[in-house]
Amino acid sequence: MANNGRRSVKAKKGPTVGTGGHGRKALEGKGPTPKAEDRPYHKAHKSKQLAERSAAKRGTNTGARSAGASRSGPKGRATEEVVTGRNSVVEALRAGIPAKALHIAIRIEMDDRVKESLKLAAERGIPLLETGKPELDRMTDDAVHQGLVLQIPPYEYQDAYDLAEETVAAWKKGHVPNAPLFVALDGITDPRNLGAIIRSVSAFSGHGVIVPERRSVGVTASAWKTSAGAAVRVPVARAANLNSALKQFKNMGIFVLGLDGDGDVSLPDLTLATEPVCIVVGSEGKGLSRLVRENCDQIVSIPIDSAMESLNASMAVGISLYEVSRQRAAK
Repeated sequence: MANNGRRSVKAKKGPTVGTGGHGRKALEGKGPTPKAEDRPYHKAHKSKQLAERSAAKRGTNTGARSAGASRSGPKGRATEEVVTGRNSVVEALRAGIPAKALHIAIRIEMDDRVKESLKLAAERGIPLLETGKPELDRMTDDAVHQGLVLQIPPYEYQDAYDLAEETVAAWKKGHVPNAPLFVALDGITDPRNLGAIIRSVSAFSGHGVIVPERRSVGVTASAWKTSAGAAVRVPVARAANLNSALKQFKNMGIFVLGLDGDGDVSLPDLTLATEPVCIVVGSEGKGLSRLVRENCDQIVSIPIDSAMESLNASMAVGISLYEVSRQRAAK
């Protein structure tokens, strides 16, 4: 026999045992095709990401754009900053802001600002680098640079605890004539406020400014400019946690004074001015945070004529430092 006794089996229609309905699932599909900008491998997706990053930078650096653009490294810490534009660059050089290099566009059109920038950079020994427009655009994230870009090194912050400990030790040994005097910032985000505060601390013989690592302003080009060079003389230290730093200060014998409109004592009646002091100032809108307020030895208010008015952070610090300096001089 042709089939050697084997019987042919007729194939059954439909799914067989054990398929689990794979065929039916395959027919269901994967849903609608994503938009081009939502597909990671599509060039439209990269364009969308770039646009979002640029928009975010414009939103977060609005106040700093006139002075420059910043780049961020791990954990959002600024690793490099550039000052862009002819007016901003020449003003930064006049203010003595530290700089790594001055980038000049190839075949730049010379005017008085460019000439003065080149002269000031040469006098300070800042390297002059002739750079193509595409590279300048990349460095500034396509900000308006007018062919001039000043590259600024990252600010080297001290540790808040180390700065306070060293200052207290030097004062006890007689190496520092005045009792330690610090200013701590709670929620200050405007670099111009920081620059003005640094300037006041320098004017009234303060020993440093303390800023938290998170949700706080840092030493940017704008802060350098506003400080009018005082940032060279006054150290700015960072605290991983401001409340922990204030507790450590108190353990060292430093009195923590918070500035607020609803204070325990009026500034003229302050009796701790001649002691080691750390003055804490909050943002103009929110004031001192609850935990920081609880960690203060005293809340000090500055008397003003109208209850409807308020002082910005840098002005309040300047007035307070003046009173502390006056009382120390009268001792």
